[in-house]
Amino acid sequence: MPESFFVLSKDYLELATDEITAIAKMYDRFSKIKIISNLVIVQSKTNGNEIVKRATFVKTSGQILRKMSGLFLDEENVGVLKNAKSFVCRVINLSSNQFNIPELESSMGDMISKFSHAKVKLENPDITVYLIFTNEENFFGFSEKHEDKKRPIKVKKYPHELEWKLTRVMINLIGLKKGQTLCDPFCGTGTTLLESESMGINAIGIDFDEKMCEISKENLKINNYKSKILKSDFQKLTKISDDFDGIVTDLPYGRSSKASDKPEEILKKFMSIMPKNKKIAIMYKQELDPKMKLKGLKKYQIYRHKSLTRTILIK
Repeated sequence: MPESFFVLSKDYLELATDEITAIAKMYDRFSKIKIISNLVIVQSKTNGNEIVKRATFVKTSGQILRKMSGLFLDEENVGVLKNAKSFVCRVINLSSNQFNIPELESSMGDMISKFSHAKVKLENPDITVYLIFTNEENFFGFSEKHEDKKRPIKVKKYPHELEWKLTRVMINLIGLKKGQTLCDPFCGTGTTLLESESMGINAIGIDFDEKMCEISKENLKINNYKSKILKSDFQKLTKISDDFDGIVTDLPYGRSSKASDKPEEILKKFMSIMPKNKKIAIMYKQELDPKMKLKGLKKYQIYRHKSLTRTILIK
């Protein structure tokens, strides 16, 4: 079964590794996952490019050709370059060993040139060949040229709105699939709706603030997205629970929120009306956790600045 590799950013590393696992399992529940530091190896029938399209914190990805006990290349190993006109060699060192990376990349390029008609091209080559070193195992792999992911456009923003990367991770952690529907009952400027639709997931946004509803509509319109926006209190959830498959939201907090209730009261009311059998990812102030004693599948602590740490709860 094919193996794909994903080198992750070390920002929010636990979130990043869990996200890759969740996406892989969503596509193929029999996927096998191996994690070595910030390298994730996925053995799955799913093409790794499909995982990358949804993932948030992937720096480099590709396909594993084989594990390596040493630096040894032959014609069989570089068969992937058969139809390629250009290539470049890259070394990813995740081990504690020190290498002369430029020299190693140059030597590897010279060796590959003996078996291939492809020419070295440092920028935007057809194929990138990788040597990946870790303290446990070394890997030989490659990736093909692909277009960068297009980000949704946001014409209007608001202070303290939820970061798009964390929004996207939350959506992926609950494993919503294309064609399913997400609901954000505190949609604000529509960040969750934009990320949802960019992944082919339908969305419903709820907000009691008319100004926020209008901003969400503008942000959706410029991307030609079709999410529904409902001007209402979050308790609208109970009336439309048959219309969505999961909930992803960032609960309002602090001075920027126009909610009349205190954050702990909002969270308490919100949790009391949660529809059963729905996938849920919510973010709230960490300081509310001891008071609420909320339970779920997993919690993540997200440090924002010295006076604010957020908790992501997956249920």
